[in-house]
Amino acid sequence: MTLRFLLPLLLAAAPLAASAQLAEAQTRLKSAVTEVLTVADRAGSRSSLPEKLRPVLNKYVSFETMTKRAVGPGWRQFTPAQQQQATQLFSTLIIRSYSGKFTPGEHPAITYQTAVSPAAGRVDVPTSMVYLGSQYSVTYRMEQMRITDVVIEGVSLIANYRSQLDAQFKKGGANGVISSLTQSVSRAQ
Repeated sequence: MTLRFLLPLLLAAAPLAASAQLAEAQTRLKSAVTEVLTVADRAGSRSSLPEKLRPVLNKYVSFETMTKRAVGPGWRQFTPAQQQQATQLFSTLIIRSYSGKFTPGEHPAITYQTAVSPAAGRVDVPTSMVYLGSQYSVTYRMEQMRITDVVIEGVSLIANYRSQLDAQFKKGGANGVISSLTQSVSRAQ
């Protein structure tokens, strides 16, 4: 008898839990953006921005997941030390690239659209952004409340890097990927 009453309650609660997860992801993303903009405003110079943004982005972005997916199936052949090194290099590359887009004191106008869950455990938060007179469509893909990919104008950051890193892996294995990332980080300075 109890099961007969409990089952409808559980079924009714599932959409509420999913809705709460979507709202939580959107709130977390808004907090991340606010915190990044605050740090950017206080940075003083563009050259100090990557160093100052790293702790904030480490809190909100899963660089390990991003690196793993950017490398692709070859990731399983990396040793733990190589995985750590690749993640450090990839995160440096992403942070430098990301921070290079900022103009101190300039803030984008962001419209957060309704978050969706395209797959179990994943939330996509689409936004519309106007920055320095240009409009962009940016979707933040999140898992476990951390950003795991950014899709800008329909182009996935991870898919873009994957085509490059997969080719490097096929040519030179884990060491080829690490060498390529090291060169990219060196050039980005």
